[in-house]
Amino acid sequence: MENNNRDDKNKKDSGGKKSIQNLLIILIMALLAVLLINNLFSRVQNSRREEVSYDQFLAWVDAGEVKTAEIQYDTIEFKKSESPTAITYWTGKVEYDGLAERLEAGGVSFKEAVTSSSTLIWSAILTYGPMLALSGFLIYYIMRSMKGGGVMGVGKSTAKTYMQKETGISFKDVAGQEESKESLTEIVDFLHNPGKYTKIGAKLPKGALLVGPPGTGKTLLAKAVAGEANVPFYSLTGSDFVEMFVGVGASRVRDLFKKAQETAPCIIFIDELDAIGKSRDSRFGGNDEREQTLNQLLSEMDGFDSSKGIIVLAATNRPEILDKAILRPGRFDRRIIVEKPDLKGRVEILKVHCRNVHMDETVDFDEIAKATSGAVGSDLANIINEAALLAVKRGRNAVSQVDLFESVEVVIAGKEKKDRILSQKERQIVTYHEVGHALVAALQKNTEPVQKITIVPRTMGALGYVMQVPEEEKFLMSKVEMEEELVTMLGGRAAESIIFDTVTTGASNDIERATAMARSMVTQYGMSEKFGLMALENVEDRYLSGHTVLNCGQETATEIDKEVMRILKEAYEKAVALLEDNRECLDKIAAFLIERETITGREFMKIFREVKGIEEPVETESAVEVPTVADEDKPESEEVVQEKKNGVETIASRAPSEDE
Repeated sequence: MENNNRDDKNKKDSGGKKSIQNLLIILIMALLAVLLINNLFSRVQNSRREEVSYDQFLAWVDAGEVKTAEIQYDTIEFKKSESPTAITYWTGKVEYDGLAERLEAGGVSFKEAVTSSSTLIWSAILTYGPMLALSGFLIYYIMRSMKGGGVMGVGKSTAKTYMQKETGISFKDVAGQEESKESLTEIVDFLHNPGKYTKIGAKLPKGALLVGPPGTGKTLLAKAVAGEANVPFYSLTGSDFVEMFVGVGASRVRDLFKKAQETAPCIIFIDELDAIGKSRDSRFGGNDEREQTLNQLLSEMDGFDSSKGIIVLAATNRPEILDKAILRPGRFDRRIIVEKPDLKGRVEILKVHCRNVHMDETVDFDEIAKATSGAVGSDLANIINEAALLAVKRGRNAVSQVDLFESVEVVIAGKEKKDRILSQKERQIVTYHEVGHALVAALQKNTEPVQKITIVPRTMGALGYVMQVPEEEKFLMSKVEMEEELVTMLGGRAAESIIFDTVTTGASNDIERATAMARSMVTQYGMSEKFGLMALENVEDRYLSGHTVLNCGQETATEIDKEVMRILKEAYEKAVALLEDNRECLDKIAAFLIERETITGREFMKIFREVKGIEEPVETESAVEVPTVADEDKPESEEVVQEKKNGVETIASRAPSEDE
């Protein structure tokens, strides 16, 4: 409490000083404006002065044209009229003893000003001194501001400062990243108990780099570390350092570390480190501002003493482009990988995001986690929010399992487009296309079971799609599984060709994904007998786009294309053969689907077994179908509620085609 009061007092004092400084600047600027305006008026008045020769002056005096005159130290100023706005003439003074008598004879009203050199000096000081003094003070203040952080704070750090009471985030708010939390526990323990580390001579790493795909919780982890340690937390992004003025970024880095040393122990968190930490490669041109900022960051990290409790955390999803100097020991020497969560992790993340959301008794987080394989924390948070919005839309006070599965489809494929009316011909094409995918998957051994087939258009462009569920979460795929997946992807195009003797644009996404998978088999996974165990592509931007670059010559690239074409051709021929051999099954399932528009995996497999003459297996708990939206209008018995709770459905193993 005492520290908080002291901090509040310091903030008030600093705020008062800043207000006084701002007021002083305003006053100085106002005085300068007055002096400049006065000087401007003087110049306007001087513009109405005209120089004449001494002889001309005397001639006007003798002619009685001069009305007033003032004899000064070295000049004579006179007017031909007594009007204040009359033109003032001046001429050089000549020592002439009879000047006064001549002026009196000409009727001139004159006076003689007594001046000296010292008087002129004081006059100049009084005229120009205030302006010079104020200008000098202002220049001094600007230079001092630039040294201390830039004009009007341009070079000062823009880091947001948080305390534990403001963030309120701890490790219990972070789920699905147990390994990452373990790596960061040492940092928290060091900030709490630095003595036991320094006693043995251990030094804590100065920096830790959080690396992973977007949405996995890197920023949340950093805030949780500060929350657990209960120390000041300076948060900013890499782009906050960079400005159009060279040197501002470096100044902000200096100011940031100066603040950190004053409030140690503390944590500095730099999000999107790649904005300033890119490799200093001059092949494509450099960026002086970014490089100066990076150099200053490297220097500051070398300069501070980690035993004081200053920890630098940073996050990026592009570690491959970072400068090598920033990753060496003594800087960001610890890399913490924040990967996509596994099944258990997704369950824990769902529970965290559901804390403040009312859930009914049908909700089963395990089944939702199975349905969201590959999703990150931000995706799961979005799904929970969409489910809550659906529950409100349907007039309920709690979120049900139906809402959660519907929100999964909304996030993946978009909302249903009930106003899109397809022609009968297009409905048939889409129907056979989707049944082709599902039937080819059912006819192979190493594919995922079909859980849903629909030809209802979605807002993200899909005219229909097939959803499959993995029986268990997999981290590896065998060559056989990938080959059968290729056959499944091309099953839609094969069905179109068989039934309609032509093809449409509906398979564009299938072909794109199949080509990418076949190329990966050849160039990355060593699954081609022609090239063997040879890496022909390098993966760049692993955590974002997954972009790859060929690592071979042009002749080899041509051979790669031929090998990919061969693999795809064989997969397509196998899909055609499977569907031709099961034409009766294809037609019956398609007729049922075009009538119902959406069928479940159980309905699909029932028709499949009837046609194939396969005996219906005994149902197990895991085979219970997911409840649909239409089921909500029916009375629900306890058995139905239990079935909903145990329902199984997943995100489609293949993304819906934009053209389907």
